[in-house]
Order: sequence, then structure tokens, then C-alpha cells
Amino acid sequence: MLTSKQRAFLRSLAADEDTIVYVGKGGMSEQIIKQAEDAMTARELIKGKVLETADIGPREAAELIAASTGCDVVQIIGSKFVLFKRNTESPRIELPKNKKKK
Repeated sequence: MLTSKQRAFLRSLAADEDTIVYVGKGGMSEQIIKQAEDAMTARELIKGKVLETADIGPREAAELIAASTGCDVVQIIGSKFVLFKRNTESPRIELPKNKKKK
């Protein structure tokens, strides 16, 4: 589970990322989920888009991919979504730590 500070940090990183997962008129398929999972293993943070011809919305698409791959939904804006999954073997993104209150 991501904190709001971690989410904000990931959103700032995602602004520079290219959209690599597209959901079109075929809707969600195993191929799209596999593509997203492979991309998250390599990058940890991916951006996706649901095209106008799709029969599924961006929130549904992001939540389906998240449920299938075990990733976190960082952001959904318009037709785009951002997903994050930490690579346990070789992490590339260092998330901000939670500060404990005294």
C-alpha cells in the first residue's frame, strides 16, 4: 500500500514516462496483462491509456491489471493510468520513507 507522499513522488516520475500499454477495442486480454507485467518487471512504473474505441473505462482497466499483477494503481486521469510494482530482485525506484511522529 502506497502512502500519499509515495504516490505524489511516483506521479512526478510518471510525468516523464512514455505511454507503453494501450487498451483498445479488443478490451482487456491476457496479452495486455502480460505486456504490463513484463514492463513493470523492467521499469517498475508504467503508464497506460484506454483508447476511445475500448469497451472498458480507464479505472476498470487499471484495476484489472492491478488485480492480475499485484501492482498498485498510482493515478488515473482522463483516459490514462499509472501503475507501480516494486521489482524485488533489482529495484530501480527508491520510494520516500514514512517519517514516524514522536
